[in-house]
Amino acid sequence: MTGRTAVVTGAGGGIGAAVTARLRERGWSVASISQHPAAGVDRDCVLDVRDAAAMTAAVAEISEHLGPIEAAVSCAGHYDETSALEIDPESWNAMLRVHVGGLLNLAQAVLPGMLERGSGRLVGIASERAVGGGSNDAHYASAKGAGLSLLRSIAAELAGSGVLVNAVAPGPCDTPLLAHDSWERQEAHLRTLPVGRIALPSEVAEMVRSLVEDDVHMHGDVLSVNSGTVI
Repeated sequence: MTGRTAVVTGAGGGIGAAVTARLRERGWSVASISQHPAAGVDRDCVLDVRDAAAMTAAVAEISEHLGPIEAAVSCAGHYDETSALEIDPESWNAMLRVHVGGLLNLAQAVLPGMLERGSGRLVGIASERAVGGGSNDAHYASAKGAGLSLLRSIAAELAGSGVLVNAVAPGPCDTPLLAHDSWERQEAHLRTLPVGRIALPSEVAEMVRSLVEDDVHMHGDVLSVNSGTVI
C-alpha cells in the first residue's frame, strides 16, 4: 500500500492518533491536521479545523509535498457533559463548529481533487450518540447527528463519482476524551454491555482502515464500534 497519502484531522491524540498509526503501518503517508502537534506523521499541520481558509491551505500544502490525497478522515472533536437545560450558546456553537464545521471544511478542501481524479475516500468519525442520543451531552449528540447527516448528504451528491463517503460511529472509547471518572468506565455500566468493555481506539482505527483501503463498495454507510451499546 506504499505511495498513498491520507489526511487525518485530530491526529494529535485519541482515535485520530490510532488511525494515523494504523495507516502508517500499512504504508500510507499520513498528514495531520490538528490543533495539537501529532507524533509519527509525514506532515504536521497545526491549525484549528474550524478555519476554512487554513484548512484549504493545509490541504494544498500536503498535496504538494506528499502527493494527491486519496483518503481523508475527520477525527477532530471534543466532548463535555452538560445538562441540556444548562447548555450555553458558546458551548453549543463550539460543538457544532468543530464536529460539523470541521468536517465540512475538510470535505470542501479534499473532495475537488478526488472528484477530478474520479477516486478517493472520505470517512467521518460519528458516534453512537448520533443515533441513540445521550444523557447530559445533548450538544455533543446533536453535533454528531448533524455531522452524520452531512456525510450522508455528501454521499448522495457524490454517488457514482468514484469517491466513497462513509462514517464510523464508535460508542464509549478508551481515549482521553472520556474522563477517567466517567460513569461509562464504571464496572456497573460495563456489565450492561454485551461485550463487557468499551471500545479501543485501535478497533475504531481498523474499521477506518477497511473503509479507506479495502474494496468494500460501501457508500453512505455507518459502521458501528460501540460494544453493543446500540444494536
